[in-house]
Amino acid sequence: MFTADRVQSGNNLTPSITERWRKTMSGVQRKSHGDLIRSRQPGHGLPGELFGSQDVFEKDVEVFFHKHWVLVGVTADVPDPGDVSIVDIGKASILIVRDDDENIRTYRNVCRHRGARLKEAGKSTVGMLVCLYHQWTYDLDGSLRHAAHLGKDFDPACRSLLPVHTKIIGTHVFVCLDENVPEDIAKLEQTMTPRFAPYDLQNSRIAFEQEIIESGNWKLVMENNRECYHCSATHPELTASFLAEDFGFCPENLSEESVRALEEYKARNAECQASWERDGFVGSTVEWLDEDAVTQFRTQRLVIAGEGESQTLSTKVASTKLFGSLPRRDLGDLHLWTHNSWTHVMSDHAVITYVIPLAPDKTLVRSKWLVHVDAVEGADYNVSDLTEVWVATNLQDKHLVEITHDGTQDPAYVPGTFSPFTEAYVDQFSRWYAARLGAHGI
Repeated sequence: MFTADRVQSGNNLTPSITERWRKTMSGVQRKSHGDLIRSRQPGHGLPGELFGSQDVFEKDVEVFFHKHWVLVGVTADVPDPGDVSIVDIGKASILIVRDDDENIRTYRNVCRHRGARLKEAGKSTVGMLVCLYHQWTYDLDGSLRHAAHLGKDFDPACRSLLPVHTKIIGTHVFVCLDENVPEDIAKLEQTMTPRFAPYDLQNSRIAFEQEIIESGNWKLVMENNRECYHCSATHPELTASFLAEDFGFCPENLSEESVRALEEYKARNAECQASWERDGFVGSTVEWLDEDAVTQFRTQRLVIAGEGESQTLSTKVASTKLFGSLPRRDLGDLHLWTHNSWTHVMSDHAVITYVIPLAPDKTLVRSKWLVHVDAVEGADYNVSDLTEVWVATNLQDKHLVEITHDGTQDPAYVPGTFSPFTEAYVDQFSRWYAARLGAHGI
């Protein structure tokens, strides 16, 4: 019960606490980018300034989205010759095009004359790439085919479109805007190529797309994706297809019932993994996440709960037309993380999501649902069944990211400790983030 004396005592305390917060935050504001990173206590979250500062945001884009390999699309974005997809990352713009020989090419979306954008953001189909400004015209292989009024000494071969380093892995289109590309993309390629191969994902099409702009920093979006501490309370649709033990758990003081459930979980996992391996479907976990990684990734094949077929509310396939020529529906969830994306591939459909930072407090989250190229809507699948899990999950995550971003910008915010059982990958992401900036002298 509160008394007048206790209320008065509380009022006397409030200014001193508030003043301490103000002094703490003013001190943080004076710290450099590197000092802020180094101020993080091991096992704790990042300082709030790293989520809200414009200077930090610009450096993040430069390092993590221009100097690293980033996912920018899927091959089904440009299914036919002449199809074009534009992706903007910071001040840079990338033009993805399928040429007349069915090859996917990527270029800087900059005319070689006076720099005009060749295409605006979005998708289109062209015969050639024509600059609206002065009609400089480029073939789909990037070569300059027409430039009027430049005289006989002008050499068009010197003004081809500027190519972008590109890797197609499965259906994933990875690009790097830097000349010095991280070589460990080869590890990702070597790991994922045989895992994706049975699905024949380049013979897929986009059944549905979703774009969300989350009012939060890109790092918070990725941190949220790296843990399932929150899943049981906030993602009823997603958890329908997950085994509870995959969320992470504290192994201390388990009840007898929980111990039995854990043993059953281990047995089911082992049985499924052995069955997949016998049929040639690789499922072992590979992690390339620690501080010495540049092209960070993690992959595993998760057992799906219930009917065990797909990430749907029923846990059965949403599309009866399976990828490639797959012989079985129960192939689990082939999962892939990178530092700007997450992927779930099931026997019948895939959900591929990547993020692009727009501002310190704005992040574009773009998701694509893929099905077999010959799958027919209304006959082989219904869009609602296909999308209901991840449409709901993405919107739920949007809210979680936004309330977290707002909280990290509050003067009262002090980074809290991570759970070693359910947030170890968030802690690891923070260490990797610091290491990569350190490698660039920050």
